[in-house]
Amino acid sequence: MVNLEQIKTFCRQYHIVPAKSRGQNFLLDRNIIQKIVAAANLSPADTVLEVGPGLGGLTDFLAKRAGQVIAVELDKKIILFLQAKLADWANVRLIEADILKLNLSQWGLSNFGYKVVANLPYNITAKFLRNFLANSPKPQEMILMVQKEVAQRLTASPGQLSVLGLAAQFYGQPEILFVVGKNCFWPKPAVDSAVIKITINRELPQIEEKLFFRTVKIGFSAKRKQLHNNLAAGFDLPDQAVKKLLSDLGLDEKIRAQDLSLDDWLKLAGKLAGKFKI
Repeated sequence: MVNLEQIKTFCRQYHIVPAKSRGQNFLLDRNIIQKIVAAANLSPADTVLEVGPGLGGLTDFLAKRAGQVIAVELDKKIILFLQAKLADWANVRLIEADILKLNLSQWGLSNFGYKVVANLPYNITAKFLRNFLANSPKPQEMILMVQKEVAQRLTASPGQLSVLGLAAQFYGQPEILFVVGKNCFWPKPAVDSAVIKITINRELPQIEEKLFFRTVKIGFSAKRKQLHNNLAAGFDLPDQAVKKLLSDLGLDEKIRAQDLSLDDWLKLAGKLAGKFKI
């Protein structure tokens, strides 16, 4: 483990108070840090984007392996600490900014030209994933520490799927690498975490993205209702016609949204568009 008392001393010196509202839980376990870096399979040819570097424990190891590390941090006090801690690393660039508002192209990042490796602030996980999965420039892959429950949603199978899980599986190939206990952090979070890897698809399914996600969101609009009810109401379609369409696709007309696979959703959105011109 990293020396906790030393970390607390640094925080006092720089007036850093970990904020729950910003998801600031600093990773203490050096073995976990090394496993994260190993999973990224970095080389001097790689550019890494690190989000929320915290006290730089992961940044040090990334800098040893990658050609360039771009670390984006919102907290000005942490930036001041990192400027001193990482001063000897010529290949590390610190940016004080909100990652959700940052123009990555202005910092030299190109489509599939970088990797994301981060102990992600949990309060921005969903928005971060939506931005980086759907928008350019996209990374080659992302190695992310997220809440264990979120990791399970991202990698879920039919029966447990959600809008977030379908988005991750539409744009990439998510997998859980390992679980990280809450005792590995300071301050200790309320739940366990997991490290996931999302390899981004260079080619997307042959369907219009807005149509696909409109269909999915309408399908999940009332989770307790059967899918045909949500689709009929959301698209203003005859209920019996929607039931028949589901049956034609080999799906039970009483099926619920979470029970469909990604492939089922792709076929369903395509059929809806072709039959009803939605």
